[in-house]
Amino acid sequence: MAEINLGAIKFNWKGAYNNSTAYVVDDVVSSGGSSYVCILASQGNAVTNGTYWNLMAQGGGASSTLTTQGDILYRDGSGLQRLGAGTSGQFLKTQGSGANPVWGAVTADSGFASTQVFTSSGTWTKPTGITKIRVYITGSGGGGGGSTNSTYGFQSGSGGGAGATAIKLIDVSAVSSVTVTIASGGNGNDAAAGSNGGTSSFGSYCSASGGTGGCVPGAFNFGIGGGSATGGDINIHGGGSGMALESAGGAMTSSEGGSSYWGAAGGGIWSNNGGQGRLGAGGAAGSGNNAVNRGGSGGDGICYVEEYK
Repeated sequence: MAEINLGAIKFNWKGAYNNSTAYVVDDVVSSGGSSYVCILASQGNAVTNGTYWNLMAQGGGASSTLTTQGDILYRDGSGLQRLGAGTSGQFLKTQGSGANPVWGAVTADSGFASTQVFTSSGTWTKPTGITKIRVYITGSGGGGGGSTNSTYGFQSGSGGGAGATAIKLIDVSAVSSVTVTIASGGNGNDAAAGSNGGTSSFGSYCSASGGTGGCVPGAFNFGIGGGSATGGDINIHGGGSGMALESAGGAMTSSEGGSSYWGAAGGGIWSNNGGQGRLGAGGAAGSGNNAVNRGGSGGDGICYVEEYK
């Protein structure tokens, strides 16, 4: 009787494809989530080589990789992968070529965020999230000079000079607090020169000196200068005041104080005490007709801080 070789009567499962294994017809392997059947004896021939292998069953692909609502499908270095849903409010963030995507947290908007104002000495404390600040620091104004009861009759002292202002942008990423010093304005005086203003500072970063006190009426009295600033990206001198005057003629209005970066100089007046300066400006002089009148006090310094994320 003739003998017939039926060969394998069922497929032979060989597990995951191995490049070094010798396969024969009807051997079945898995690769990349799919299964392949050997149609010609093979060793070292990839399952994608149609001479030796036929696709037996296509793997599930994305449908088997994604398991939960909100999953994201991406490919890493070896195949399809699942990125599970992030938390509410996150965004999908690429990390560039050769890296897998991730969920990222949304940060607060950058840019201008808040301000702090100091009209007396204290401590600037950094709010959460602030990385840079712009500081405006102003010295105090000088007091105005007072009028005297002289033989000239009509007279005016000179106003006080204004405090200077420093403006500086500071990186505070590694800073938590800074000491702020605010100078008081110089006093205006009766029949005497006004007191000088003082220096305001923002830590060791920048400072601004005060204006000079105004003069009393008399020979060779002249305009009064403002303060000067150091350490700022911009250093602005304080404004000076007008001259002290005497006259045997008509009445006169007193010399006003010097203006600071913020303006606010003490205003001149006829036959009365001088106006007070504000925000680092100088006080106005006192004036009178054979009368003693007080110069106005200079304005206290100020610090204005703009805060940025």
